[in-house]
Amino acid sequence: MSRNGTTRATVAHQAPPRNAPQQARAAQTRAQILAAAAELFADRGYPHTSIDHIARQVGMTKGAVYFHFRDKQDIAAEIVRELYNRWRIRIDEAHAMGLPPMETVQALLANAADKFFEDDIVKAGARIQAERSLSDTTLPEPYVEWISTLSTLLAKASGAGQLREGMDPESAAYILVSAFFGLQHLCDVLNRRADLPRRWAEMSRLLYPSIAASPQ
Repeated sequence: MSRNGTTRATVAHQAPPRNAPQQARAAQTRAQILAAAAELFADRGYPHTSIDHIARQVGMTKGAVYFHFRDKQDIAAEIVRELYNRWRIRIDEAHAMGLPPMETVQALLANAADKFFEDDIVKAGARIQAERSLSDTTLPEPYVEWISTLSTLLAKASGAGQLREGMDPESAAYILVSAFFGLQHLCDVLNRRADLPRRWAEMSRLLYPSIAASPQ
């Protein structure tokens, strides 16, 4: 309290830590390294990309890259972790649209097709996962989270009468995930995914009627 008995105002905000600017710069530098590495991994593949390549791509010395990451495996693992973070954001965005369950599935996969076309982290993360046998990095098991997410949505679709009678939600989810990721790989090999959104739209017109309830 002050001398006249009134209570002093509580300080609402504490001063930021003295090392906050350094931490912000370090985070920005890590993001730049990841972006450069993702472009290379997506284009060249994991086995054919080195720390030398990444350092040149980002305009740094190898020592500067090693200051932020232990090795190439560390960078690859971070890209895959970021890939899964971005997928979860896409899932949250699809839920936030407030659509019925089947339409949520459709919006989620259409959005994922767009991201595969335009986002280097997504492209690189998918390629690193596909080349997981060529790396000694421990990576999350691919596709499992996608199957689980779509299974949950399709179970809700079944409860809402949107799924074909007798269609098992998990089986339908497995079919959709297989079709989507198989198609993205084919589009990558043939056209570097330039046609993925269009090809997925074409495949969707065949797939969804095979699992959805017939319109009344």
